[in-house]
Amino acid sequence: MSAALDILQGGPSLSIQDMGRRGYRAVGLTEAGAMDPEALHEGAALLHQSPDFAAIEMAGSGGSFRATADIRIALTGATMAASLDGEALTWNASHAMPAGATLTIGGARRGSYGYLHIGGGIATDPVMGSRSSHLRAGVGQTLETEDTLPIGPDVHTEVSNGLTPSDRFDGGKVRIVASMQTEAFDQDTRDRFTATTFRRDPRGNRMGVRMDSEGAGFSTGSGLSIVSEIVVAGDIQITGDGAPFVLMCECQTTGGYPRIGTVIPCDLPRIAQAQPGTAIRFEFITMAQAIALGQRHAADMAGLRSRVAPLIRDPATIRDLLSYTLISGVISATTNPFEE
Repeated sequence: MSAALDILQGGPSLSIQDMGRRGYRAVGLTEAGAMDPEALHEGAALLHQSPDFAAIEMAGSGGSFRATADIRIALTGATMAASLDGEALTWNASHAMPAGATLTIGGARRGSYGYLHIGGGIATDPVMGSRSSHLRAGVGQTLETEDTLPIGPDVHTEVSNGLTPSDRFDGGKVRIVASMQTEAFDQDTRDRFTATTFRRDPRGNRMGVRMDSEGAGFSTGSGLSIVSEIVVAGDIQITGDGAPFVLMCECQTTGGYPRIGTVIPCDLPRIAQAQPGTAIRFEFITMAQAIALGQRHAADMAGLRSRVAPLIRDPATIRDLLSYTLISGVISATTNPFEE
């Protein structure tokens, strides 16, 4: 009998996500997939499996889960309180989850999107080559209490491994390249845009995230109105009220607002993981720099498995064991330490 995962209590926005559904933009469907694809790579490294396996994306908070067989799990993305039958679990790590045990995942402490990975992956039927739910397009749906998810075969057994995630949960500098309408904004406006500290507005979802700031909004000055044209995740549209709106993985395929720039793909998780109120600054870079950064990021993702380490190290596998200070202070070979 194959394993399954029961959702005992679902949070407000749980969905199945993988790397997305490619090749359908021409017929009106964007890729969707995980808001933080880097978290999928991390979970795959922890479980020694493909990053293309589907996981559960948890927006803001998780829920409670129970498996019908012994399984392996990994927890990545936004840090959330997690426990297994009441015993606290380490985040950014893999764990054994026995059949019948209850996994409880609470609210996000740092970041916005957490991920629950299963050894073997979530094995729902693919739709157009992907298991991702595209909520805006009506492909798939949010997961609900009492849903049961099939789990694929797991060929590995390793657990109790950890991984240090990249620093992408506290906003900061986000790099962008010029977009189709960047030159329509005068230089003073572009300079003011990059000099502004924005705050992640509470209004945001898988379609896009609004950026808030003090002072006047941004515009082309000439009230530029463009014919709707193709848009992609990362595009920064300047809406009618002058506020920037960063398009995310479930954005529409076309748009008519001018775009002041485009967030490079490897920095887009900073936008996704920023909690409301988080400070963000934008910085223009060249296309050549963006390509180099993308190549470096791809290499980092490919090398994640080499950075996985046991949560508790076995002394028998520590090559430099003698270099550690195992005993400190002065000791005696003859005095009984328990006698005064």
